[in-house]
Amino acid sequence: MAVTTTPAFELDKICMHYGYLTVLDEVSVRVAPGEVLALLGDNGAGKSTVLKVMSGAHQPTSGTIRVQGIEHDFHSPRRASEAGVEMVYQDLALVDAMDITSNLMLGRERMSKGLRGLLGFVDLRAMRREAQRELDALGIRTAPVTRPVEMLSSGQRQIVAIARAAARLPDRGVLLMDEPTAALGHEQTELVEELIRTMAARGIAVVLVTHNLPLVMNVADRIVVLNRGRKVADIETSRTDSDRVVSWIIGAGVQEDMAG
Repeated sequence: MAVTTTPAFELDKICMHYGYLTVLDEVSVRVAPGEVLALLGDNGAGKSTVLKVMSGAHQPTSGTIRVQGIEHDFHSPRRASEAGVEMVYQDLALVDAMDITSNLMLGRERMSKGLRGLLGFVDLRAMRREAQRELDALGIRTAPVTRPVEMLSSGQRQIVAIARAAARLPDRGVLLMDEPTAALGHEQTELVEELIRTMAARGIAVVLVTHNLPLVMNVADRIVVLNRGRKVADIETSRTDSDRVVSWIIGAGVQEDMAG
C-alpha cells in the first residue's frame, strides 16, 4: 500500500436525507492511493448509498467530497469519471453482442485515418492492439479480445468490466466496486482478487462493497463498517478478525477511536 499524506478520495461528514429519513449520518471515509478499502454493512446499512455518492450517482444533502485533496461537487457519474473515479456496477453494464475489444474501448473508439474516419469507420486493428496492451498491463489472460462477451463465463465478464474501468483511470485514480464476486465460484473469485492486488500495486485506490468476508480478509488493507447509516468501525484489516467485523455489522459492538 502506498504511503501518502493526501487521500486519493475523501468523504467528509456526508449526510443523506430522503424527506424525514436519514440514510447517511455524517459518514467520513478516506482511501489512500494504492489502498484497498472494504466498505461493509448489513442490508440497509448505507454502504451502497456511499458508493453512489462517491460515483456521482447521488448528491449528498451535506458534506464534502475531495479527490486528490481537491474539493468536488459531483452532479453526475460523468463528473466523477472526469475527476478520476470509476465505478464497476453489480450488473457490469457490458454489451453482450460486442466483443471484448469493443466493450473495453466503448466511448474511446479509435477512428480510421483519412476518408474512412470522416465517414465514421473505426480502426478495429488499432483498437484490438490497444485493448490487448491494456489487458497485458493488468496481467489479464482471460480470452481473445475478438470473443463476444456473451460467450464469456461470469468470471471473465467480471474481469472485462473491471479492466474497462481500470483502463479509463488516470494514475492514482479511484475504482469503486459493488459486489464484484457475488455470482462467482472459487477460482473466478481468485482471479478478481489477483486483479484487485494488481491495481492497488499500480497506485489505484480501490473501494470494495461486498458481503464476501474471506475476500475482504484476503485483499483489503482497511475495513469500514456502516450500521444504520453511521460509521461504527474504521480499522486496518491486520488489527481485526472476521468475528469482530461481524459483530460490528450486526450492531453488537462499536469500535472506539475510529479513523476519519
